[in-house]
Amino acid sequence: MATFLYRLGRFSFRRRRLVLVLWIAVLAAVGLGAASVSSSTTDSFSIPGTQSQQATDLLKKEFPQASADAATAQVVFKAADGQKLTSGAAKSEIESLVSGLGTAHQVARVADPYDEGAVSRDGTVAYAQVTYKVAQVDVTDRARDDLADIAAKGERAGLDVSLRGPAVAEETHQSASELIGILVAAVVMVITFGSLVAAGLPLLTALFGVGMAITGITVATAFIDLSSNTSTLALMLGLAVAIDYALFIVSRYRSELQAGRAPEEAAGRALGTAGSAVVFAGMTVVIALVGLGVIGIKILTDIGLGAAFAVVIAVLIALTLLPAMLGFAGARVAGGRYKTRRMRAVEDGRREAMGVRWVKFVLRNPVKVLGTAVAGLLLLAAPALSLQLTMPDDSTAAPGSTQRVAYDTVSDGFGPGFNGPLTVVVDARGSEAPKAAAKDAAALLKDLPDVASVSPATFNKGGDVALIRAVPGSSPSSEETVDLVSTIRDRSAALHGETGADLMVTGTTALNIDVSDKLNAALIPYLCVVVGLALVLLMLVFRSLLVPVKAAAGFLLSVLATLGVVVAVFQKGWFADVFGVDQTAPIVSILPIFMVGVVFGLAMDYEVFLVTRMREEYVHGAGPREAVVAGFRHGARVVTAAAIIMIAVFAGFVFSDTTMIKSMGLGLAAAVLLDAFVVRMTIVPAVMALLGDRAWSLPGPLDRLLPNVDVEGEKLRHLLDDDAEHTVQLAPVPVRKG
Repeated sequence: MATFLYRLGRFSFRRRRLVLVLWIAVLAAVGLGAASVSSSTTDSFSIPGTQSQQATDLLKKEFPQASADAATAQVVFKAADGQKLTSGAAKSEIESLVSGLGTAHQVARVADPYDEGAVSRDGTVAYAQVTYKVAQVDVTDRARDDLADIAAKGERAGLDVSLRGPAVAEETHQSASELIGILVAAVVMVITFGSLVAAGLPLLTALFGVGMAITGITVATAFIDLSSNTSTLALMLGLAVAIDYALFIVSRYRSELQAGRAPEEAAGRALGTAGSAVVFAGMTVVIALVGLGVIGIKILTDIGLGAAFAVVIAVLIALTLLPAMLGFAGARVAGGRYKTRRMRAVEDGRREAMGVRWVKFVLRNPVKVLGTAVAGLLLLAAPALSLQLTMPDDSTAAPGSTQRVAYDTVSDGFGPGFNGPLTVVVDARGSEAPKAAAKDAAALLKDLPDVASVSPATFNKGGDVALIRAVPGSSPSSEETVDLVSTIRDRSAALHGETGADLMVTGTTALNIDVSDKLNAALIPYLCVVVGLALVLLMLVFRSLLVPVKAAAGFLLSVLATLGVVVAVFQKGWFADVFGVDQTAPIVSILPIFMVGVVFGLAMDYEVFLVTRMREEYVHGAGPREAVVAGFRHGARVVTAAAIIMIAVFAGFVFSDTTMIKSMGLGLAAAVLLDAFVVRMTIVPAVMALLGDRAWSLPGPLDRLLPNVDVEGEKLRHLLDDDAEHTVQLAPVPVRKG
């Protein structure tokens, strides 16, 4: 692979205009496609095999008129201060609005709040339930506009009108905080390279790659249903890894120039060495992200595939467009107008780099440093013991959004449980007395604690399947509601024994609970698969047994500590004001398992970029400790810069209005911080010092079994150095300042 990448690097450098034109043409074509298609996203869930899905499928069959899979919306009305909705002009206005809703585009029916008892006891709040003729993904912009127009009409009449539900267009508030992350990345690269040209190339190619990935995902939404968070998470991860991958290749290119190589040769060698590590690192991230699809939850599959696509684009850009841009920049990349006095002293050998001083301190005190670092990570991980999972609902919508206002208004007027009523299905097809079975089921529900109300049973045409609406007394995401759903399902066996009927719970609340349970159950198996994959991949790279074990153990520590940080902030409310968390809630169910996949890939990035140089020095005859120091001398500065850039990019999403994006931004930023600086920069050298020569040993059977993939490009360097065509010592390339 290293030889192929070497040739690709030289080709892209030499034919830079052709490569640039081709990439621009591809971006233009994809951009035109994204601009011309009509795309839609969804946040609906479907989990085959769960009770809620089975009940939903039964409703579709036995209650076709109920349109179990149809899109819905809820229009919430609130009277002005001191007024009531039960009489006068306010009531007339609501009746007029409800009539207008009934004739709106794609609307199948509207439940009049006065006929359905959907008016609060104090007469200040009411809501109308709207059911559409189509599924959520098929709701048109015209239908959403009609809904918004009716709400605006109510506002003009003096009512407070808010909207919620799957059919409501999601309000998004773009934040400039992502730009702050990019600016931080630019500053870090200028400090790292001391050159605007060297700092600008990774940013330029990364932005190009992210644009390509986002437009590609937009085109895909015209043909497949994707989660609404797919693009955001692809942007988050794609931007971070694209900058990092370009950073490593540019750094190696500068090193080759400083060694006296011609620019084209330097580009080829940079791609053959650092490029090989980029391919491996990108492959680990992609495998972990695509692996999320085996869990069987659509939203997780969507964001995994979207983020994996962004990573693939980042790798392709780094291997083709970046060397082409290096061809335009030439030797100017090695310039250093903005180098500080300390940087010049380090380059001249008059001063040791901070990373070298740090690793020497760790090597002098490996036991103390290792014990302190592990204890600190375990302390951070402690809050994860109380981890609670839930799916996002309107209670976590952006403050001030129409969804959040509607949720809070219904909670104030009726109680929090009305935001997530339970659909209880009585399957009495095997019962001798279906009517009596439904009556017993309703009585059972009324006797349960935390049940606010139970509606009369509604039967299908055959009279053997009944539908009952039960409203919990607690909010949809509360532990009390989770326990209530579990209790109802537990009572099904007793009801079946008495009447022959089965009791099933479905609806959005129950479906979300089932999603959370399935994700919770999948977390440990997925973690085991990822750790096993890490062991195999790292054995291939380092031809060692203990180094992969150490890397996997460090990965587990960083994941647990990161989960602890997220739980502490979002679930327990520690430092909530600092991160703009306006209310505590259980952690979004997809976060832990998604974070495991992403952190695995990032952890392997830093492991490969830092430890491959250690192995290279050890193979060349350096002692175990000297190899560790050499690895830090050549890699610590770049790895530090890469980590800071990733932290800055991820941290920019902490200021998102969406709780799910906010928690992922904080989680990924914390994961990079802990994994890069505590695990890779501290625990790794301490463990390597304690292991000594044993770190690089591989049992004979494994040594013969595993192929030698040569990720660091060592064979390529030997091949080129032995080739007479490339052994001619070139004079140092004149470098222009700037």
